[in-house]
Amino acid sequence: MNLPFFIAKRYFVSKKKQNIINIISAISVTGIIVGTFALVVVLSVFNGFNSLIESFFSSFDPDIKITSVEGKMFNPAEFNFDKVNQVHDILHYAEVIEEIALLKYGSQQYPAIVKGVPANYAEYTHIDSLIVDGNFTLENQGLNYAAVGQGVAYNLGIGLTFVDPIRIYVPKKGKQSTINLARAINYDYIYPSGVFSVLEEIDSKYILVPFQFASELFESKKQISAVELGFANSVNIKKVQKSIKNILGEKFHVKNKYQQHDLIYKTLKSEKWAAYFILVFILIIASFNILSSLSMLIIDKKDDIIILRSMGAQTKLIRQIFLFEGWLISSSGAIIGSLLGIFICWLQIEFGLIDLPGNGSFVISAYPVKIILSDILLVLSIVLLIGFIASWYPIKYISRKYLLS
Repeated sequence: MNLPFFIAKRYFVSKKKQNIINIISAISVTGIIVGTFALVVVLSVFNGFNSLIESFFSSFDPDIKITSVEGKMFNPAEFNFDKVNQVHDILHYAEVIEEIALLKYGSQQYPAIVKGVPANYAEYTHIDSLIVDGNFTLENQGLNYAAVGQGVAYNLGIGLTFVDPIRIYVPKKGKQSTINLARAINYDYIYPSGVFSVLEEIDSKYILVPFQFASELFESKKQISAVELGFANSVNIKKVQKSIKNILGEKFHVKNKYQQHDLIYKTLKSEKWAAYFILVFILIIASFNILSSLSMLIIDKKDDIIILRSMGAQTKLIRQIFLFEGWLISSSGAIIGSLLGIFICWLQIEFGLIDLPGNGSFVISAYPVKIILSDILLVLSIVLLIGFIASWYPIKYISRKYLLS
């Protein structure tokens, strides 16, 4: 039997001589519980939002996107794209065109990115699952149609029940005479078939059109803006990405889904860890109660210590008793707080108890939550570490000064 732990456990559950010590011990445990609970819940909510945004981007972006380092467009026939197409596990290979154009609908005008996509675009992005009005149709009975971002549709006042087309204006390639502006601009029109909603960054910028329509409008000839690749879910994207980089060399950017929106993911990650460190700091302040509780307990148990020493107990054994006492306070608070946080997160996942503000203006109604085991273990580790440090100080210094001299 571990004698120091046994005695520490008795001290932990027994009533102290001074009632104030019981109160401070209860406050210590409660503080650790609340701090641990807050860490688990906050990190899980950040994970939920991150997962939600990732799912939105996954429905719009390809698994890997290849763009030129120099210039906006390139001819894939001039490089090793035949070898890229032969990379193992590629399910979808698509060439796309992206250019900024001026859109006009009725009397409204708005600049947006016109993206020419192939007919199988919905197969490797699942954009059709993000349609909030109409349907995702690019071609039907020889007519071209466009899927419009919700932000673009709002700014142009587009209504799918109207018969007006979207007019698209782009400057012609090469040098043009400025005397006659009509000759310097390419113009075409297209009818909207649906409105999609991803995130504001995309909704307010993009309009999707057939690839051939965009190629003729922008006079791209055989040039494209990017190559988009889709893979099976079981494929190791990082490994494939590295293989493609080796094939293409330094002349192309090869980006996965996270790198395509690098700033957003970095911002989410930095916000998550900023909240984490703020809560850890609060937890450190709360842990001072452990220091106070142990300091008073050492004084309260002075007679017990004298008895133990008279029975031959070494200084090391007596210090271990109070060190275990501090660990019991921090570990019990950490375990209870973690379990409570996990339980609340589970309730939110299953029943959506707390709704997002905005009266249903978001794509989801309740706060998204995702429990990640590594985050729980990280929280437990940091709480136990703080508890150890808070226990070590009074045992190392106060006990030596007052009791063990």
